[in-house]
Amino acid sequence: MNTVFDTLPTTVFETMSRLARVHDAINLGQGFPDDPGPADLREHGARALRDGWNQYPPMMGLPALREAVAAHYALHQGLALDPETEVMVTSGATEALAGALLALIEPGDEVVLFAPMYDAYLPLVRRAGGVPRIVSLRPPAFRLDEAALAEAFGDRTRVVVLNNPLNPSATLFGHDDLDLLARYCRRFDVTALCDEVWEHVVFDGAGHRPLMALPGMRERTVKVGSAGKIFSLTGWKVGFVMADARLMRGLAKAHQFLTFTTPPNLQEAVAFGLGKPLPWFEAMRAGYARSRDRLAGGLRDLGFEVLPAGATWFLNIDVANLGYADDAAFCEALVTRHGVAAIPVSAFYPDGSVRTLVRLCFAKADATLDAALDRMSGFRSGRPGRSA
Repeated sequence: MNTVFDTLPTTVFETMSRLARVHDAINLGQGFPDDPGPADLREHGARALRDGWNQYPPMMGLPALREAVAAHYALHQGLALDPETEVMVTSGATEALAGALLALIEPGDEVVLFAPMYDAYLPLVRRAGGVPRIVSLRPPAFRLDEAALAEAFGDRTRVVVLNNPLNPSATLFGHDDLDLLARYCRRFDVTALCDEVWEHVVFDGAGHRPLMALPGMRERTVKVGSAGKIFSLTGWKVGFVMADARLMRGLAKAHQFLTFTTPPNLQEAVAFGLGKPLPWFEAMRAGYARSRDRLAGGLRDLGFEVLPAGATWFLNIDVANLGYADDAAFCEALVTRHGVAAIPVSAFYPDGSVRTLVRLCFAKADATLDAALDRMSGFRSGRPGRSA
C-alpha cells in the first residue's frame, strides 16, 4: 500500500462514532444535522431523477448548475465568474480539494497549511507529493501571525490551503488576516486553495469575505464551495470549484480522472437551491445561531468554558479547568460514562499541540441538544455516569 495511507490511523470521527453506537450515545461529534434537509430541494432532486436525464452529464457540470453558481456568487459575494470557463462541479468539496492539489503541485513543492485543519488536507498534500509547512493557530482567536507566515512561506511554496470559516475552531478570518495572507501570496507567487464550504453559515451579522476578491488574488485563487453545507444536505456530495480560466484548465484535467462527474438530478436540485432568495439564507443562519446559543448557554450554565463560535455548526469547550490535560481522554470519558460523543480538537493539530479543546456540533434538534446537556450535567456535578 502507499505509505501515505497505510500509516494513517483510524480517523477520530470513525472512532467517536463507533463509541457513540456502542454506548447508545448522543452524537455531537460528526458534523451533520439530524433533519432531512429542505423539502423543496429534495422534491426537485427526486423529480429530476424520476423524469430527467440519468446518463453522463458534462464533465464540467450541468450548464444550469454552473450558471447558477456564477449568479449566486455574483449576488452574495460580488464575484464575476464565467460559468463556461471558471466554474466546475465536483462530487463534494473533498474531491475538489484533492483534484486541486494534484493539479497545482509537483513532488517537492511546499504547501502551507493552518492547524487546526480538516483531517483530509495533510494526507492529500502528501499523496500529491507536496511537502507540508504547518502553521499552528492558537486559541481562542485563531488569528494569523505574520512571523509564522514569514517562517512558513519561501521560494519553494506553491500553494497555501485556507479553510475560511475555519471548521474546528468555528471562527471567521477577519479582514486583517486575509489582507496579510494575500500579501504573502502575491509576494511569493503562491496559489491559494480556499476551502470556503462554511461561507454561508456565519453569525452575529458577520459576512464572509472571499480571498479571491482581494487585490491581486483573482488570478491566483481556487475557491471551493459545497451544497452539502449550504443546504444541510451532507450526503449529496455536490461541490463546486471556481478559478481563473487558466487555472481551471488544469483543475478540470485532474477532475476528469477522479470522479469525472456528479449525479445529474442532484446538480439540478442544487441549481434550483442556489437561486433561493436572500431571506432563505438569512433564516437558515438565524436557525443555526439559535441552536448555537441554546447549546452554548446550557453549557455555560453547567460551568463549562465555551469559546466564541462565529461560524460553522460547531462550538468548542476548554476542559482544562476540569482537570483534563488530554482532550481525547475527556471525550472518551464523556461518551463511555455519560453518553455524549464529541471530538477532541487535538486531532486537528498534527503535532497535538493544543490538547484541552473539545468540539461539539449544535446542528441538532432542540430535544437532542437538551438531552445532551442533561447528560453532561452529570459530568459537571460529579454524578456517576450511566455505566458506573
